[in-house]
Amino acid sequence: MATCAQPRHLCLAGSAGAVALATGRAASAEGPGRSGPLQDETLGVVSVPSQWRGVQGLRGETVTCLHTLGYPPAQGQGLHVTSVSWNSTGSVVACAYGRLDDGDWSTLKSFVCAWNLDRRGLNPRQPSAVVEVPSAVMCLAFHPTQPSHIAGGLYSGEVLVWDTGRPEDPLLWRTGLTDDTHTDPVYQVLWLPEPRHSHRWQVLSVATDGKVLLWQAAGPGQLQLAGGFALVVQQLPRNTKLKKPHRGETEVGTTAVAFSSFDPGLFVLGTEGGFPLKCSLAAEEAAATRAPSSVPLRAPAQFTFSPHGGPVYSVSCSPFHRNLFLSAGTDGHVHLHSMLQAQPLTSLQLSRKYLFAVRWSPVRPLVFAAASGEGDVQLFDLQKSSQKPTVSVKQTQDESPVYCLEFNQHQTQLLAAGDAEGVVKVWQLSTEFTEQGPRETEALERLAAEVAA
Repeated sequence: MATCAQPRHLCLAGSAGAVALATGRAASAEGPGRSGPLQDETLGVVSVPSQWRGVQGLRGETVTCLHTLGYPPAQGQGLHVTSVSWNSTGSVVACAYGRLDDGDWSTLKSFVCAWNLDRRGLNPRQPSAVVEVPSAVMCLAFHPTQPSHIAGGLYSGEVLVWDTGRPEDPLLWRTGLTDDTHTDPVYQVLWLPEPRHSHRWQVLSVATDGKVLLWQAAGPGQLQLAGGFALVVQQLPRNTKLKKPHRGETEVGTTAVAFSSFDPGLFVLGTEGGFPLKCSLAAEEAAATRAPSSVPLRAPAQFTFSPHGGPVYSVSCSPFHRNLFLSAGTDGHVHLHSMLQAQPLTSLQLSRKYLFAVRWSPVRPLVFAAASGEGDVQLFDLQKSSQKPTVSVKQTQDESPVYCLEFNQHQTQLLAAGDAEGVVKVWQLSTEFTEQGPRETEALERLAAEVAA
């Protein structure tokens, strides 16, 4: 793997090939005196002549690959990049190595790797920090203010926190395997400020055992359960028609979580059943679960949204509108939802296969990105089109899935995406994707109001 910012090499391809997007021709066409794209076997990327500088969008937007990062020992094991995260300075990107296909990965040796992109002499095949982990890592999240602290969720159900600045002894805290620990893989972790102590942080974890748990550091090396929720079928709001659960099935497996930017107590969960749930941290009703727990678990669901055609893998709340969020799942669709109604405002089919991740842009109210099971990273600008992506870049040459992506909150022109080949690509977005247009927030308001009506 090598960085892609070489003078004549860009790891590019649009939905119909890099050349088709950059020149308007079919990917195989060669004009007089114009060389076609060459497959570079050593890099595994398309080598594009220098006049084709980036993937062209509908109106000149471009996306360029800056870095192609990978850890050869993890790739040699066939591990996938299951999650990516940017640290609090925006200069370090980390990835989790694990497996997202079927199998028991609870004892699979895995890794968390981090690269400092500002470091002179960056080696894309040699991370600046490597943490060995005894179970597949399914998700991770950097601390909001501590640039070297990172939380991770494991296939075994454990939640851990590492300090990548301590290479000899990176493990800070762990849940251990107790009655409180998740009994299924942890699919997302994030950091929340403690109630009444906004300078102290808790780790929230969601898993397919139906639990949403809050952990806090308690003594040397230990994460202790501070609170939590359990989702059971009988306590779901019945405002939309759902499939009847199988006999004896009570837990609602949770797969993804996103918090409102406007109400810190409001969050959305994605579920294995395909329906997003609006939930509240302030919920007081006791959860009707028999699962053992050292603290009382509550029932958080307030509203059930209409389901996808399969499990939801990703949810994202708009940073610019209190009522809008996105969901994506195995049916290949992205749903744009309002918090105020069960039916989605609109549904876009982006892939014939699964969609594994969707994220709103942190700086453009009408832009979002999605990661597909066909190897694409798709960027949508709803101001340009509500039906098709503005730019689609081919992350993997063999169409293996892209599992995760995250915008950089500080260097907002950067987008990181991880895939089934064990690669993290850092994409640079042109200013069309990073500079807000006049009255764009008003256009978002109109979109929400018009479609809802």
